[in-house]
Order: sequence, then C-alpha cells, then structure tokens
Amino acid sequence: MLLNWPRHRPNTPPASGDHGPGMSGPELPVIPQPVHKTPIALALGGGAARGWAHIGVLRALDEAGIEVGMIAGTSIGALVGGCYLAGKLDELEDFARSLTMRRIAGLLDLTIGGGGLLGGMRLTRRMQEHLQELNIEDLDRRFVAVATELNTGHEVWIESGSLITALRASYALPGIFEPVHCNNRTLVDGALVNPVPVSVCRAHEQLLVAAVNLHYDSYGRSAVIKHTAAIPDTDEQRKEARRDRLGLPGVMVQSYNIIQDRISRARLAGDPPDLALQPRVSDIGLSEFHRAAETIERGYQEAQLRISELKRLQEAFAR
Repeated sequence: MLLNWPRHRPNTPPASGDHGPGMSGPELPVIPQPVHKTPIALALGGGAARGWAHIGVLRALDEAGIEVGMIAGTSIGALVGGCYLAGKLDELEDFARSLTMRRIAGLLDLTIGGGGLLGGMRLTRRMQEHLQELNIEDLDRRFVAVATELNTGHEVWIESGSLITALRASYALPGIFEPVHCNNRTLVDGALVNPVPVSVCRAHEQLLVAAVNLHYDSYGRSAVIKHTAAIPDTDEQRKEARRDRLGLPGVMVQSYNIIQDRISRARLAGDPPDLALQPRVSDIGLSEFHRAAETIERGYQEAQLRISELKRLQEAFAR
C-alpha cells in the first residue's frame, strides 16, 4: 500500500497554510543538518628543540575542535605526536617547560666507543614513566614514526610495536644518539630521508593533510652566495673566529639541519600538503630545549592564524 505523503523536499516545511492531507497546526521548524568536517592528518616535521612548537600547534587545534585523524612524525615530531595520541601531551609539556640547562645536562648520558655521543637511556627511562609498555596498536588513531635504515638508506615507517622504541629510532640523530637496533635493522633519525612526512599521510589515503615545517625561515632562500676567501689577520678577527666556534656537537647538528632543510624543500615541492603551518622559530637554537615556553607559544600562534583556513578546507573536503 502506498502512503500519500506530502511531496516536499526533506527538512523543508510545507508552504504557509498547506499542511497536507490530514495535517493541521503550525509549520514544522527546519532542522539544520550537521556539517560534516573531514578529520585532518598531521605531518609533524623534525627540528630538534624547535619541535616544542608542535605542542602549541596541537593545543590550538584541540581548542578549535579540529579533529586529528592521523599523525605521521619525524624526529621530535614523532615524539610530540606519539605522546599526543597516547594522551600524554600534558606530561610532555610539563617536562619541556621544566627544562633548564642543568636539567638538560642531567639527562645526557655520554658514551665512549658507541655509535653516538649519547646513549639516550636516561631519556628512555623518563618516557617509560609515562608511556610504559604502550604499543602503537594501542593508540586510538593511526600513528607512523619515520626512521632511516642506516645500512641501506631506506625510509622506514614504524606503524606497530613498541611506541618508545619507535620514538627513539625516529629521533636518533646520527653521531649524537646511539642508533636503535630493531628487528635486525639499525635505525637512525628519519629526517635524513623524510623531514616532513606528508608522503606518509598521502600513502595512508588521508584526504586532508596539514604539515608543520620547522625549517621554513631557518635558512636563506638563495642557495648560492659569492664570497671572498681571507685569513683572519688581526687579533680582533681571530678572537671573533674563536667565539664563533660551535664545538663538535654543534657543528654536527647544524650541518645535519642544513641537509634536512634542503631535503624538506625538495620533498614538499613534489608532494605539498593541503595546508602548511610554518612557526617562526629560526631564532630558537637547535639545542635550546630550555626555551620551551616561547617555542610552544610560537607554534600556538601560527596555528591560531590558520584555524579558519583549516576549517574551510575541512568543509570543502567533506562535500
């Protein structure tokens, strides 16, 4: 039996005075349909101490009610992203804000004859206090940590297993931290091959990808500078040259980040995100982990400026 329903569009009330057969009373209100918004996938890039900016970005997204459906992280981006999905961002932020030069020194365990200046076990024990034996599969959203296989140069995506091991492998800066040995592979920092892992999010079929690039304003846009070679010939010039010496760890980290900057430019040009967040953190030293408060604030401010744009993209991708 066919029912003779009024022929109106869904959620559209009948015309005034026309309530349909057997209907009477006031017009029915229009019920607005909820607007579906596409969750975003975040590609959190490497950048040593500048990576505390990721905390500010995530805070701003949470405040705006923007759903994060996946995180791919490299180096400190993996550390912050993994802690966020594990529900431990508060603890990580408290730890970051508590760091002083003295406390940082207390976390460094120098090694002799190993593959890096630091063993990294003191940091690992701090992570174990909060992450314990958590596995990546235990997280409620997809997480991928990017590392580099030292013997082959392969890019390695760690998507399962121990979360702490994945984080350690992703931030194992060559020469600074000991490589991480995992399942017959020797793993080091993922920023050697994929500093801002947009491609990981794309490979997992994420519709809307936002990237946080911490090197955007760190180095000059020009790759070539003309220069004249000269030998310091005054006492003042020689003193200035001595003052500018970085020391072995500083030289290694700075050189490594120049490489990372060049690689990220090339990869992002070939596989750009839908939205790039670029906190202005170039004045934050790569080893200045004690400047967490201002670095977090820079990330928060950058994300705040892009919230409306991100929401428009969410609605556009949901259509």
